[in-house]
Amino acid sequence: MIGLGPLTGLTAGVTLAAVVATFGIARLRGRYDTIDSFWGLGFALIAVVALPFGTAPVPMRLVVAVLTVLWGVRLSVHLHLRNHGKPEDPRYRKMVERAGPRPAARLFVRVYLVQAVILWFVSLPVQFAMYGNGFGVTAWLGIALWLIGFVFETVGDEQLRRFRADPANRGGLLDTGLWRYTRHPNYFGDACVWWGLFLLACAWWPGAATVLSPLAMTFLLVRGTGKPMMEASLRRSRPRYADYVARTSGFVPLPPKRTAAR
Repeated sequence: MIGLGPLTGLTAGVTLAAVVATFGIARLRGRYDTIDSFWGLGFALIAVVALPFGTAPVPMRLVVAVLTVLWGVRLSVHLHLRNHGKPEDPRYRKMVERAGPRPAARLFVRVYLVQAVILWFVSLPVQFAMYGNGFGVTAWLGIALWLIGFVFETVGDEQLRRFRADPANRGGLLDTGLWRYTRHPNYFGDACVWWGLFLLACAWWPGAATVLSPLAMTFLLVRGTGKPMMEASLRRSRPRYADYVARTSGFVPLPPKRTAAR
């Protein structure tokens, strides 16, 4: 067993090493969007590294690790399959074009190192939860919230995958299933997962100090690289998107509004 302080140092080093290795793989593949496939696996790696060192009861540590690994592996597999066989994500191509004479070095610092810091910071509730006091009210609430988020994220992604796989939907807009109630069921689910893990960290009072971690993840999804970038692209490519925005909640699932067009 080691203390929480040394553990956070260990996970920081592991995260950095894993991101450097991912960058090497990206260079070999010639695709900088490899970091997207690593994102979820990075959280799973931190959970596995932290598992043996905590002082929380073993069942508590196992639950935290399993929930994190399930979420992380599913997300990484989903993103890898989504990108496989397709050209590199346009976001990364634009970054390369704007990076100047040394694009690899610039992308390593501006994308890979930045994501390493964010990944480690967002994972703090997982690390703190390994030192908690066991299953109390907040832990059970956290598990319930995690489950809601995991279902929303998994079902939303699968509904979108099936919609895109049907040639009849080419150029169309998914507004059924979970997408009828929120424009981003997968992002909403992602946020719920991390607020659930935060509640698990609150099984002991220092865990409450990690509240900035789920706030950071939620901010990235709602105001950062998630929702705004996705919606900007859809506004340009989908003529019906403005009507969809007018009647559908932007994040939290709500009954659709009535609009004049309907």
